Amino acid sequence: MEERQRVGAVTESNEAASDATRSRILDAADALLQRRGVRGMTVAELARRSGLSRPTIYRYWNDADDVIRAALLRRVVVILGHFPRPASSRRELVDDVLRFISRFRTDAVYARLLADEPESFTRYTLQRVGSSQRVILDWLARAIASAQDDHSVRRGDPQEISVMLLLIAQSAVLSHGTVSELIDEAGWERELRAALDGHLRP
Repeated sequence: MEERQRVGAVTESNEAASDATRSRILDAADALLQRRGVRGMTVAELARRSGLSRPTIYRYWNDADDVIRAALLRRVVVILGHFPRPASSRRELVDDVLRFISRFRTDAVYARLLADEPESFTRYTLQRVGSSQRVILDWLARAIASAQDDHSVRRGDPQEISVMLLLIAQSAVLSHGTVSELIDEAGWERELRAALDGHLRP
């Protein structure tokens, strides 16, 4: 019994150390992304910034691209942490999506990518559905299902509805700078709200 407890304690200690190492690497990735963007991210730079060896980084990720995706996922999870419960109506859902977009656009890393490296933003958010997008889609689908019970959101597969909702939001965020001379911030948000609401309305 005591031996089993010792093994369990060692396992927990190893897992805690592993989590700490992962966080250290992702913290270094955050700092590099904010300072240099995606183009400045290499495993060598990550090792230098984190104070860890390159083999240690390769123990957790295949390359710098994998680290970037993990860092971006962590930031999305932090943003979603501000929404502890799913919306229960269409109005709440649209409000939550707009609040998420606001936090997303002001996030230190995502804001830099949008402003200075839109092609990198497109690569990591639009070219294929990655972990960050799946986390957002799951959040949206749960809220849509909840709001459907309220009968304020149209019937249909919550996952399918969430995909188009995400596309509307992503396109609006990516194109914001392009149309900033044509529509002010208040107008942009008003029209985006109308687009989101229209997609969900019964």
